[in-house]
Amino acid sequence: MKYIPTVGLEIHVQLNTKSKMFCGCSQEAGAEPNTQVCPGCLGYPGTLPLLNREAVRKAAMAGMMLGCRIAPVSAFERKNYFYPDASKNYQITQAQRPICLGGSVAIEVGGVAKTVRLHHIHLEEDVAKSLHYAKSSGVDFNRCGVALMEIVTEPDMESVEEVVAFHHALRQIMIYADAGNCNLEEGNMRCDVNVSVRPEGTATLGTRIEIKNMNAPSVIQDALAYEVSRQIAVLEAGGALRQETRGWNAELGETFAMRSKENAHDYRYFPEPDIPPIVLDDAQLDAWRAMLPELPSKKRERFVAEYAIPDYDAGVLSAQRPIADYFEATAKGCNNPKAASNWIMTDLLRYLGETGKEIEALPLTPSVLAELILLVDKKVVNMPTAKTLFAELIEKGGSPEAMVKERGLGQVSDTAAIEKFAAEVVAANPKVVDDFKNGKQAALQFLVGQVMKLSRGKANPQLAAAAIQKEIMR
Repeated sequence: MKYIPTVGLEIHVQLNTKSKMFCGCSQEAGAEPNTQVCPGCLGYPGTLPLLNREAVRKAAMAGMMLGCRIAPVSAFERKNYFYPDASKNYQITQAQRPICLGGSVAIEVGGVAKTVRLHHIHLEEDVAKSLHYAKSSGVDFNRCGVALMEIVTEPDMESVEEVVAFHHALRQIMIYADAGNCNLEEGNMRCDVNVSVRPEGTATLGTRIEIKNMNAPSVIQDALAYEVSRQIAVLEAGGALRQETRGWNAELGETFAMRSKENAHDYRYFPEPDIPPIVLDDAQLDAWRAMLPELPSKKRERFVAEYAIPDYDAGVLSAQRPIADYFEATAKGCNNPKAASNWIMTDLLRYLGETGKEIEALPLTPSVLAELILLVDKKVVNMPTAKTLFAELIEKGGSPEAMVKERGLGQVSDTAAIEKFAAEVVAANPKVVDDFKNGKQAALQFLVGQVMKLSRGKANPQLAAAAIQKEIMR
């Protein structure tokens, strides 16, 4: 019997606000344990929560990017449970009246487009981080109270590939919206996976099992693949599945039972008495809507249509908003989108990958790169010279045009001078000349390289190739 998996996700995205959800403590990662805390986030008696307005704005705008309906009135509840990571013995969250309703994310797997529906997005505070050692455990409360939004999907995904594609698309949109940094290593985007299996041809969903706290697509992929196989094996052996929460053991490559799955009544939800409802009027929502950036998928489509670059190029360039903005500024500055795309996708992205630097911090601004591209297009410099200049400009900045004038780097296009170099090279390399005559095109490139050496890299390569062939044919 063939089984079909059904998957829904609950994704926690840490909002990139400066302070926590209900107090003024910093959310910056990497601080010493228990140094970014206050009586409020530690749950001391007599303290009161103060709602982070910026978190509300970022969550609402993220919802708009995802096509959600923004609730005119949303409210917080207390989710009650006793556990070491919950300093107040409850978590402030939105259970009944979330800030965003509906919405969707478009994905594509194997060339097939699909829309994954969202159920809602709600705001909440994070809990602390439990630390386990060989003989003891501890709790770091720095994370306690951190501003989160939880994005809950409908059970629309039916394969590991669809889940990974959704995770990638959602993360890209959240970064574009400037809602969260979504740094997977720092746990800024964590995922709970709800999965069941059902026999092919049936509509009734199987027993839902949750896998907790995964922070990377590769982990989700491995855990989900194992869990689907495990559930099918249980059913085929005549066993029954029970609703439960499981964890993922990466070393063993398997999920493990943590606890039976709680239901809403287990948490004794009740309205948060210290935080009034969030009321958002049309004027406020319209102002936020006017600030929304273009969706990455729309930007990719526009890049293809407006700049006539291949779909692959557009996909790479639109993947990150700073890269996309850099490309557009460069393309407009030099009026050569394809050249701008080539420089950014090869030289610039390689440099960023090797150095770990951010594109916004580079001395090589879009206007500087555009100026360099124009020098190549106008045949003021050849490509080898441009590459040399690029390596210096990306480290120190400057004006390419001024550097060319000061150093005498202008391309030699004097036909007589190039013909002289060609004659010397042909005379000095008779064997290579014979190879070229016998059809070896690589021989011509070698000879052009020798002309470039004699001209100290300044010769126009196209003119050099023409001059060499003319000299050989004499």
